[in-house]
Amino acid sequence: MGTEIKTGRRMTRIVKKPDERREEIIKAARELFHTKDYDKTTMQDIMDALNIAKGTIYHYFSSKQELLEAVVEDMVDEEYRKKEALMKSGRVKGLPAMEKLRVLITESGTGPETERILDTLHHPENYEMHTKQLGRYITKLAPLWAAVFAEGREQGVFRVEHPLECAEFILAGAQFMIDVGFYPWSESQINRRLRALPRLLESQLGVPAGTFDFINEKQEGKK
Repeated sequence: MGTEIKTGRRMTRIVKKPDERREEIIKAARELFHTKDYDKTTMQDIMDALNIAKGTIYHYFSSKQELLEAVVEDMVDEEYRKKEALMKSGRVKGLPAMEKLRVLITESGTGPETERILDTLHHPENYEMHTKQLGRYITKLAPLWAAVFAEGREQGVFRVEHPLECAEFILAGAQFMIDVGFYPWSESQINRRLRALPRLLESQLGVPAGTFDFINEKQEGKK
């Protein structure tokens, strides 16, 4: 599949590799879903933004919903890459495990672009996609947390027997239990669960009460 560009005398066809073209479509869709909103964006809008034919976009994605799923997967993968790079950076790599975990927690916020697109997953018709997205997030990110848990265990800071499984349970609880797409929580109910999160972490990692109070302090600072 290629893009046709009109020149003075003839039409030039630019052929791109399948992976490159697919990525280009995902990036264009992601931008439009953010600026124009998913519901207001059409496949034609994406085709126009890239100057590609209908056959090209439908060769890769059979529907706008399938394209949304690819966009969400791309966002999860992007967050993983950012977190992985952060943990390997000179600023973080040499820190004690507890400080590394603090960085993972405090620098895990998503931007307005991501939030707006993820809100679309709360639509009833996207329930299955929403579940898959959360599962992908947990599967991708848990190993990063587990590595910090294991390091903390070696340093005598954390008491955790199964770092990976512990990370998976913590992320699953944090992701599912405060997600209004799964539970009709009121704002006060969500806040109660957020306030309980530090104690859950402390219990799972075997650290003193109050160790993770900074989580709620961060949430209070957002208000």
